[in-house]
Order: sequence, then structure tokens, then C-alpha cells
Amino acid sequence: MLEYIFLASSSIFISLQAFSFAPLLGWLYIVFVLAQLSGWLKLRPVDGAMVFASPLSLFNAFFYFTILLSKITNAQASSGNAVASSTTSYRAIYTVPAAADVGQPVIPNILDPQAVDAQAVCPGYIGSNVSRTELGLDATLTLAGPACNVYGTDIETLSLTVEYQSADRLAVRIVPADIDASNISHYILNDSLVYQPSADADANITSLTNDLNFVWSNEPTFSFSVYRVSTGDMLFSTSGTKLVFENQFIEFASVLPENYNLYGLGESIHANIYGTHPFYLDTRYFEVDPASGTLSLVTTNETNATADYVSYSHGVYNRNAHGQDILLRPANITWRLLGGSIDLYFYAGISPAEVTAQYQTSSIGLPVMQQYFTLGFHQCRWGYTNWSEVETVVNNYENFGIPLENIWTDIDYMNEYRDFDNDPIRFNYTTGQAFLSSLHASGRHYIPIVDSAIYIPDPNNASDAYSVFENGNATGSFMMNPDGSLYVGEVWPGYTVFPDWISGGAGQWWIDEMVNWHNKISFDGIWIDMSEVSSFCVGSCGSANLSLNPVHPPFLLPGEPGDKVFTYPEGFNLTNATEASSAASAESTQVASTSAAVSSTSTSYLRTTPTPGVRNINYPPYTINNVQGDLAVHAMSPNATHADGTQDYELHNLFGHQILNATYHALLNVFPGKRPFIIGRSNFAGTGTFAGHWGGDNFSLWAWMYFSIPQALSFSLLGIPMFGVDTCGFAGNTDEELCNRWMQLSAFFPFYRNHNTLGANSQEAYVWASVAEATKAAMAVRFQLLPYMYTLFYLAHTTGNTVMRALSWEFSNDPSLAAVDNQFLLGPAILITPVLGQGATTVNGVFPGSGKGEIYYDWYNQSAISSFPGENKTIDAPLGHIPVYVRGGYVIPTQEMAMTTRDARNTNWGVLVALGLQGTASGSLYLDDGESLIPNATLYVELAASANALHASGRGSYLDSNPLANVTILGVQTSAQNVSLNGVAIASGVSYNSSTKVLSITGLANMTSMGAWSQDWVLTW
Repeated sequence: MLEYIFLASSSIFISLQAFSFAPLLGWLYIVFVLAQLSGWLKLRPVDGAMVFASPLSLFNAFFYFTILLSKITNAQASSGNAVASSTTSYRAIYTVPAAADVGQPVIPNILDPQAVDAQAVCPGYIGSNVSRTELGLDATLTLAGPACNVYGTDIETLSLTVEYQSADRLAVRIVPADIDASNISHYILNDSLVYQPSADADANITSLTNDLNFVWSNEPTFSFSVYRVSTGDMLFSTSGTKLVFENQFIEFASVLPENYNLYGLGESIHANIYGTHPFYLDTRYFEVDPASGTLSLVTTNETNATADYVSYSHGVYNRNAHGQDILLRPANITWRLLGGSIDLYFYAGISPAEVTAQYQTSSIGLPVMQQYFTLGFHQCRWGYTNWSEVETVVNNYENFGIPLENIWTDIDYMNEYRDFDNDPIRFNYTTGQAFLSSLHASGRHYIPIVDSAIYIPDPNNASDAYSVFENGNATGSFMMNPDGSLYVGEVWPGYTVFPDWISGGAGQWWIDEMVNWHNKISFDGIWIDMSEVSSFCVGSCGSANLSLNPVHPPFLLPGEPGDKVFTYPEGFNLTNATEASSAASAESTQVASTSAAVSSTSTSYLRTTPTPGVRNINYPPYTINNVQGDLAVHAMSPNATHADGTQDYELHNLFGHQILNATYHALLNVFPGKRPFIIGRSNFAGTGTFAGHWGGDNFSLWAWMYFSIPQALSFSLLGIPMFGVDTCGFAGNTDEELCNRWMQLSAFFPFYRNHNTLGANSQEAYVWASVAEATKAAMAVRFQLLPYMYTLFYLAHTTGNTVMRALSWEFSNDPSLAAVDNQFLLGPAILITPVLGQGATTVNGVFPGSGKGEIYYDWYNQSAISSFPGENKTIDAPLGHIPVYVRGGYVIPTQEMAMTTRDARNTNWGVLVALGLQGTASGSLYLDDGESLIPNATLYVELAASANALHASGRGSYLDSNPLANVTILGVQTSAQNVSLNGVAIASGVSYNSSTKVLSITGLANMTSMGAWSQDWVLTW
């Protein structure tokens, strides 16, 4: 009986394995078994067999144990090196053909020579039936002539609503007049998905002082303009263009002044694939006539460093989540939308800081408050093969004396790349919990990746069961095809389904899976990836192919044969000529061996024409400038359908926003009462209320290090201050010089992480001695600034202030700073001027406001900087040094560097006072427990220096027992004769440097032993 059971079970097992490898092998095995059982084929019996008598049983036993041994060997081999771990699998798996991710050839409308200009053929609209409302007006817009139906079906009648919602916000909304349950999702973005601003409770009073004025005209067709009342400046005007409003295409445009200055509209660096932020800040500069006070708009890049200027800024937000082109042209901005409505909000400003605060507080929400530990350094890579290697990385940082706060793992930890499931050999739970217990005891944290697609198991293979899918499927948590079947795409684990975040069950299912997984492995935050949402095939390619699962993506992974990583940064050939030559030769050979023949025939593009009353969801008549072309390429198809019938066409740009929202609520359940820490990829307006963002897949190139600054500044403006990039670069090999510079630059970004790709050279900070030293030097500054940075996050979270700042936002009346993107400010007080070019040992930088009331001090030697107005000063910056300056007029509380932020928070306090030219300075400090969603106690300390005295006054009940050890005052013009703290003379520890004008006071710990901020105090000198 035992032999029969084994014979049956082993035959099933072997046949399933054969089918999973190749269907033909499976059929051959079945034919073989049937032939043996029928007697048509006979295996020769084995003499002396001790267990099984049947030769078929012995045959099966041989293959059965061979397969098991292969599984074990493969699993063990996968722990050997990074490349092996990515390509090793539990069986030979089917590779999805490359053609599966090839869509229809489409050409973006803006590049299409055959494109029809809607402005030339469409009639526009005529306004009528205008009626005043308490806060504005309502009107009807009707087609001004025969429908053009150029990229959809023209909407005959529209409704216009204008509403003065507050003292600084104006709303203009244009929607179809006829909306019902059948088409509401085509035009109306549900308030439950993206907050819709509404009039303030006291708008009937405050709106009377609004500096914005709405004016409309029917000459020659409907247009509208928004003016600033106080200056008469036209901020937005559709005059001279026609409004086009069709069921799959909306176009409107506004004139812009010559040499305009617009900021925002993220995230264009990744060509629209990481979501969209349809908001911009518009700053306009005016030269002030000294005699009359008359303002003249500045329209040239040439400005006078000694002249007086004033600026006025405003903001514009179009609340629309459809696919869209926003075209910045020489004289206007043009919006082209694939659906939705015109839902515009104007923010009066007038400073950039005021616009940012108005946008965040009224329309998208304030940034989430981060836990203190998240400001520490993060290390990750795609290619850490097991817990042992991860632990070695942590230990190496410790041994080299480089602070490491957080260790991350990419998809390597997963069981065949499946969410919420660890590899049972390389990243098993028992070993993992032991490692994490030690990690947490040291004050460090662990952040794993979670991808956005869920593996769907082979229904014919019981051993392929995956409870995460089963649980989600049982609760209706996944996207569907239009016919009601599951939409099945393909990502890292193979054929996958995608959560439907507006279904009734997905949110709770996500919470349950996150909680269950945390019970097995005690992570501290979550990294959400692939949330565009990505799919490696066009359409529901896996629906009929589940028996092949798991499958390999239709492309080589980095490091696999044919995709070895040979690229290096610009200039590598100058510093490593032999290695660069070898790499270039190897890359040339690889390219030659893998390149397919290129067809010389011209491309025939798919161009669709509208069918009246019918929408073409997958191939809309207007083609946006999407980097992938076909909307379904490398993404979920537009016709993927939500539980309520809404299609991905309407909500694609919101998937990343929604999964981060779901993860935020999941982590509230994992860590009740604690602030969730989440870093995500794709995002939308308002994502910053629950997550941070990293810059996505960048490259180990000097150009990408440069790009990281404007990218970070954009997200600061867009309400996501917790931003950073893959330091040293993700794709390609970095080198010592680039990594040296980049590790120092990123030390002044809020989110500080080193991460790179599979198959590339290791780039942890300790790999090169010079990088290790440069990193520690920059981290020493960062750690001293952590209390300042944490306070900046508190102010961002409570007021809509920014953390990283463009120079032009802080010094908003200086037009020469409008395009500066190679320097930045951390808050108002710290100026960073990094080296961004290969081989450079100096860097040019400006000191804003020099000669006009501002002074700066070198962070390192604490001496004042001599600079005149408009000077682009040459600064020494040898490799390993990043120039950092303190702006006069600011007080900065500091703490000391330690290996973790936990330990740093237990070090003595210092205070750095950088006196302004008037001998005054001010600052603030926010303290709490660093983790609670709603802290039981907080402390806010205000610091002010004037008349040779520094005052510290606090409010709140949070207790910090660390003493004040020292106070350093920059810009003290004469030696101090008498120094006292709360009237008690300080007899020792006082020194004055007459050359640098620095007064140093040390040895204060005994006088403040109850805690630096336990009581108010005054220091006089």
C-alpha cells in the first residue's frame, strides 16, 4: 500500500514539475507512465531492491529526490552572491516573451506632424445665464458653433462655478452640465480619493479682502482671467485661446510673461511614470523705481545686483488625476487632459512661502510628521542575499565608525518575490527575528520593500498556494477585467493581480496582511515600490497562462548574462583609465552579442479617431507624451476595472497615492499610537500627508546627482519634505569620487539613503576609505543639525513650511536667484554649496543678500564670509569637503554625533548663535518623544539673542534631561568681559577669538544639570 501511495503522489509531483518547466515534458512523462502501466513499455526490474518492487517506483524515486535535491541546492546557492540570488529559482521557469510588453506604436500628439490643432478647428464656448452667488457666480457655457469632435465627443453644455473661498484662495470649476451615475467617474474626481477644497466657514467675510479678481468675456468666445487687485497684474488668462471640452480631451491655456519663473509640476524627471502633481508656483519680479515707486515687470535674465526689486508669487492647482500633458511654451502654459474636469484653485501668496502654506493647508493637507529615527542614515541595495550578509553590512558600518540607523532589504528577502512572505532559507523568520532583536537593541531599525502587485498562484498546483492572494480574492480586493474576471498582469513574482483600493475589502485585507507579517518579522517601516502601477506585460496577459506561474519577466535582470553592469560615471576614464577601457570593451562585446537587427522600415503609428458618444479607453484619440507610449505598456491597462465600475483610465495616477494611504492605515494597526514611516514611489497631490518619497531609479552619474537638488526642491514645494534619492546612484556602477561627493550632498537631504542595483559594484560608504571619511565628516554636521531638522519638520507639519528651500524662495526679491538649482537652503539658516562636477576642487556659489543686510559664517571655521552683492564666489572644496554656511540672524540648538539617533538624543546640548549684522539672532526648538502620533508631552523653546544676551524660553511639559554644555556665538565684535547664566558669573570656559570674532562658552553642564530646557534662562556677555 505504501508503494502505491508513493507511486501515485510522486507521479503527480513529477508531472506538475515537468509541466511547470515545459508542457511538452509533462505530456511526455504522462505518456511514459501510461505506456509502462499498460505493458507497452517495460522497465527492467532492479535486482535486490529493498523498498519498492516496481521499477516505475524506483524510476519515480530517482527523479523525486533529484528534484528535491535541486531545490535545496538552488536555495543554498542563492545565498552565495548578489547576482546568483536574483537569477536562482526553485525550478527552471518560463520567461515571458519580450513581445508581451510591446504595445501599439503610438506617437505623442505634441510630436505628431499629422496632429490636428484643436485651437484651429474647435468652436469654443459662449457664456450665458450668469447668476451671482454668495461667494461668486454660476454660469452656463454652450458650444459656440458646430462640434469639432477632434479628440473625443464635444460636450454641448458646461457649468461654470466661481467661488472666492477665503482671503487668499479662488476656485474656478468647469464641468459638464449633464452628469449622472453612468458618467460621473469620467468627469468628477471623488472627494473621498482626493480632497476637494471648499469655502472656509467664514468665507463670506474673509473673501471680501481677497486680492484675486475673476473676470470673464465672450469676445470672441468664452475666456476668463484672474487678476491681482493690488497690482493689476494678470496672473492667469485664457484670452486668445478657445476652451475645448470633450469626453476624452480638455484643452485650455493661459498666457505667461516673457522669461517666466514656474516651479512645481512634478515629477517630470521620470517622464510622468511616477505620478503627477498638477500645481505650480509662479514668481514675478518687478523693479522698483526709487523715485516714484513704480513697478516694472522684469522680463530679462540680466538684472542689476544693486537695484531694488520686489516679487509677487501666486499658485495654481488643477485638481485632475487623468493622464495629461502640461506644456510649458515660450508664451503660455497649456493643459491637455484625457478626461475629468477643470477644477482650478488660485492662491494669492504673495511670497513663495505663503503660496506653499496656502496650497498645503487648504487643498492637499500638511506633511506627515516623521519619527526622529527616520532622519538617521539608511543603507539598502538590491542584492543582499541573506540575513548573514545584511548583518555583515550593519557590522561593517559599526566597525568603520560610520553611523547607520536603518538597514533595508529589496526584493531579495521575498519568497519567490511574493509580498508578505520571506524566503524560507535565506531570510527565514527565526534567523530574522534573532537578527532584528539585536538590531533593535542597538537602536537601529529595519525597513523592507513591499511591491504593489500580488502573486496569483497556479490553480492547478496545490504546492503553489499563496494565502495572501486567497485572502484578498475572498474579500474582492483586486482589479478586474471589464468582463468581471481578475485582471492578471506580470511583475517580479510572475503573473500578478493588483489591489483595488476603492473596493470595500482591500483596505482591511492590506491591514490584516501587514499585521500578520509583522508578527513574523518585526520591521519598523515600509518601502512601497512599483506603484505606478507597474506591469511587465500589456493587458491581462496572465489570465490564460496561470499554469506557467511563476514566470520570469520579459527582460534580463541586472547582472544576468547579457545584462552585466559595465557603465561608470562621466570622467571615470580620466581617473581609472585601465578599468574604464576594460569595462567599455566588455560592454561593447555584450551589446554586440545581444543587439537585435534594426529594421530600416518606417514606423506606422496607431492613430484613433473618435466615435461619437463612445470613449476609446485603451487608445484615446489624443496621445499624451508618456515615456512608455502605449498607456498599457509597463503599466496596468486603462481598461482594468474597479469594483464600482470605474476604470483605471480615470484613476491611474492615483494608484501610488492610494497604496500609500492604505499602508499608512495598516501601519497604524501594526504600531498603534506611532507615526507610520513609509517611503513610496508614485504619488499625487496630497501624498505627503502620509508618506515620504524617494527619487526613483536614478543613475550613477554626475548629472543625476545635480538633478537631485531641483527634484528635492520640487517635492518640498509639493508638500513632501521627506525626500531623498538613491545616493551614489542606483543604476550602473558608481566610483569613489562620485560617491564621495554624493554621500556628502545627501547628508543634507531629509531622507538620506544609499541604494544601488543588482549586479553593480558595492557602494556602501565603507567601500572606499576616502568615502568613509567624507561621509563621517558630513554626518558630523548632520547630527549636530538633527534637532534643527526635526524642528523644521514640525513646522512643516503644522504650518506648511518647507524644509529644503530654493534660494529664490527664501530671498524672494532677488531675481538673480530665480534659476539657482546648484545650491539650496536647509530651512532658513543653513546654506549648502556642493561640488557637482567631476574633477572639481572648487565650487562657485552665491551668498544671497550679501551687501543688503545678510551675513554668512563658515560652518567649519566659524569665520564671517566676505561677499558683495551678486558675487558668484569661488570656494575651495577639495574632495571630502562640502561647503556649509550658517546664515547670520539665526540660533541653532545642536547635539553631538553618535552611532544612532537614539544615542545622539542622549548627548549634551549646544547652542550656535550666528549674529546678524544688527547683532541679533533667533531660533526655535521642538521636542517630543520622537515617535508618538499624538505625543503626551511636547516642548517648544524659543531662542532670541540681542543686546549681548541670549534668552531661552520654553512652553510645554516634555522633559529632556540632557544638560547644556556649550554656547558658541559668531560675529561678536569685541571681547566679552563678564559672562553669566541667569545672573551667575561663569568663571572658566570662556574664550574669544579676535580673528574670527567667535565667543565660545563651555563647561555649562553642571549649571544646567537638570536639563538644558528645564527652565527658562538668559546668558549675557
